[in-house]
Amino acid sequence: MIGAHILSGACIEPHSLDELIPDWAEKGAPLHTQVTHDEFMLLTKTGSYSVPQALIPGGLHNHGNYLISLGSLCAWMGEQAEGLGVDIFPGFAAAQAMYDENGKVIGVITDDKGIAKDGTKKGVFQPGMILKAKQTVFAEGCRGSVTKKLFEKYDLRKDCEFQTYGIGIKEMWEIDPSKHKEGLVRHTIGWPTTKAEGHLNTYGGSWMYHMADNMVSVGFVTGLDYQNSYIRPYMEMQKWKTHPEIASVLEGGKCVGYGARTLSEGGLLSLPKLTFPGGLLVGDTAGFLNLPKIKGTHTAMKSGMLAAEALYADIFDGKEGEYGEEVETYKARFEESWLYKELHKVRNVRQMFAKNFWAGVAYTGMTEMVTKGMEPMNMKHLHEDHACHLPIEKCKEIEYPKPDGKLTFDLLTNHSRSQTNHEGDQPAHLKPKVWENAKNVDLKVYGGTLAKFCPAGVYEYVDKNGEKDLNINAQNCLHCKACDIKCDNIDWTVPEGGGGPNYDASM
Repeated sequence: MIGAHILSGACIEPHSLDELIPDWAEKGAPLHTQVTHDEFMLLTKTGSYSVPQALIPGGLHNHGNYLISLGSLCAWMGEQAEGLGVDIFPGFAAAQAMYDENGKVIGVITDDKGIAKDGTKKGVFQPGMILKAKQTVFAEGCRGSVTKKLFEKYDLRKDCEFQTYGIGIKEMWEIDPSKHKEGLVRHTIGWPTTKAEGHLNTYGGSWMYHMADNMVSVGFVTGLDYQNSYIRPYMEMQKWKTHPEIASVLEGGKCVGYGARTLSEGGLLSLPKLTFPGGLLVGDTAGFLNLPKIKGTHTAMKSGMLAAEALYADIFDGKEGEYGEEVETYKARFEESWLYKELHKVRNVRQMFAKNFWAGVAYTGMTEMVTKGMEPMNMKHLHEDHACHLPIEKCKEIEYPKPDGKLTFDLLTNHSRSQTNHEGDQPAHLKPKVWENAKNVDLKVYGGTLAKFCPAGVYEYVDKNGEKDLNINAQNCLHCKACDIKCDNIDWTVPEGGGGPNYDASM
């Protein structure tokens, strides 16, 4: 189903939707809850400080924005596209790009179906479909499995900074009506990702969005450049919920949904070359997220619109349009758009946070409210996320709350709320590049980080022949891609199409 794999907070800025479908309200777009009030809080272990409205950076003012289910919006937009004659194939994953004899992209090949765990073809085997196209637009989302191969084949990242990422853990709650304030947006920083709790400049923060019908979206984002190898992003979320400011809202309520995904946080300077022979990149697969705004939907949509305009002008407007041509004007259209200006203003924000979290807070306020991105420097990112782990012996162990089943939950209980399902008899789509490195490096040197940062219980170290070894529960995978990012020994590939989380309309 269209939208079943889509996950976001989501507080959406409708700028791009207004441009694309000006009469979206009349056509029934599922944007119903408008933001009525913003709160920004600094949490200490037991207390909090509210930031005055005048000191909140402009990007965090959400007047005119909407609190939505992004999956529902995608499903609605799918209906609009089908109404225009577009064919959509949900349940089929693009497994690899297709090239001609000159190395130009001429389409994609979808996943094979009906392959058993041992690699043999079952009786229901169906080979992947070849979908040829004069131009292929790659919109795979964060850390796309085909896109990362395009990066290598065409050296698309040679002139940009490397990408850096975060992982967002989300829950949907139905709360006591007396505590519900429809339209309220609250963001927090500070505890629990503080030095006193064992963190070494960990980037982190939260959201709480009061949606319609007593529903509240809550979530916590942890930067994947964290250093302490004891960190468990899922448990940071559970710990955050025990803070009095958060617990007082959720207590007496019911958690009804769970999910996780990664975010491309590097910003403008981490954008790769966007075009190559036969195709181009849009959305989070390229990295168009505006980090200080904590928003990427309007930027992804705008990148797609710019790509469509460039495709039409360069390839199809009164032309035959050959296979494998390069869309030359996409870059120029982007650089002349409001999207470029928006991202340019905050191009150094994530780099400053990596140097020092509180310096990043101050710099964000300065560039949003004073310099407007006019500062002359372009800052470099410091370290790729997978290179930031410290050996476990150099890290302070972090204490996490024992799940109580009411406010905080064990991972597998929460995971069941994602309605994740994969065909059980298929090869694991999560592939260690060197299997021995899991136990010899990840486990023995770093304390088994694979089992800690995965928000789905995919990885565990179990006893095999008298020693610990890696076990992969691929059927649990939420498709967040954190393992492919934080561990350079894992290659995330697509599973059999249709498998994965099945987020409902509330998410």
